[in-house]
Amino acid sequence: MHVKIFNAKLIAICLVLGTNLNVFADKGFHRLESEVKLQIQSPDWDYLALDSERSWLFIGARGDGALVFDLLKHKVIQKISSSKGANAITLVPEFDRGYTTNSDGTSTLFKLSSLETLDKIQLGKDADAAFYDPFSKQVVFMRGDSREMTFVEASTGKILNRMKTDSKKLEATVADGAGYIFTALRDRNSVIRVSMVDYKIVSEWFIPNCEGANGLAFDRSNKRLFVGCRGNLSVLAVLNSQTGDLVASLEIGRGNDGVIFDPDSKLIYASGGVDANLVIYRQKTADQYELVEAMTTRPYARTMVLHPETKKIVMVTAEGTVDPSFPVNRSVSPFYPNRYFPNSLTVLTYSVH
Repeated sequence: MHVKIFNAKLIAICLVLGTNLNVFADKGFHRLESEVKLQIQSPDWDYLALDSERSWLFIGARGDGALVFDLLKHKVIQKISSSKGANAITLVPEFDRGYTTNSDGTSTLFKLSSLETLDKIQLGKDADAAFYDPFSKQVVFMRGDSREMTFVEASTGKILNRMKTDSKKLEATVADGAGYIFTALRDRNSVIRVSMVDYKIVSEWFIPNCEGANGLAFDRSNKRLFVGCRGNLSVLAVLNSQTGDLVASLEIGRGNDGVIFDPDSKLIYASGGVDANLVIYRQKTADQYELVEAMTTRPYARTMVLHPETKKIVMVTAEGTVDPSFPVNRSVSPFYPNRYFPNSLTVLTYSVH
């Protein structure tokens, strides 16, 4: 009786105030937990990496270099020396190593535990990103302008091999744990499978109704690839990693850069920088998926990491504009920023409430 009276009073109050009853039921959704603006002069950025053991977020801040942001202290604790132009950071905890990918074609090798710079490796004339394969113990660098993948021994930084490709847009890469990697080719709307032993492309799969294959994640148990297509046909394509067959196509926001699969929760996260959202799906079976939520983030928050223990999502964005005196990037949207303002780079942390 008391419950019914309380509910009736609550409904009456909501009707009088014009309040949506759903606000009282918002539980179990991601909300912004914290935002921290960084005092750096050149806030252009790209890939993120996470050392979950130390709660260190590595930010590829191209103008300033590789930044190390302490997620517990909410501040930058160090900049990796000799890393100007860093577009990405690849961490190899088993060898206590980290590699930056610098736009001038170099990689800064540093000691992960101390953040001390150890060496600078000349890969070629350009470099965009790098990914670690635990099976072969190699770091593979994506060098799209040169149409090349460069393979480096993770423990030493020694260049082991090079492989030419037909793509100038070598994007996200994942390892299958059995000697192969998968790489998204944005300019070919495809995914390639590469042997880390023979340094050869074994397969290339073109994805139907995918524009700008970019973000990539992998479910090892079900052998499924999740490909974020960032163009006007904004979908999360689910591929069978053994055959390349498309098994599902799920709607996401425009401007995707990041895709994450969490094997614990069976959740797939896809960030949309243009639409300022993060779309989350749940894997019901290998070929069946359901929408969990589509949360608002911030404009151009496109790269992200998932903390494996806390399950918090961390993203980065900055305040920007289109300066018509500079080349305008229209590949994602008509007015994608080509200039970002000083001291506006912001670390965003989202958690479930």
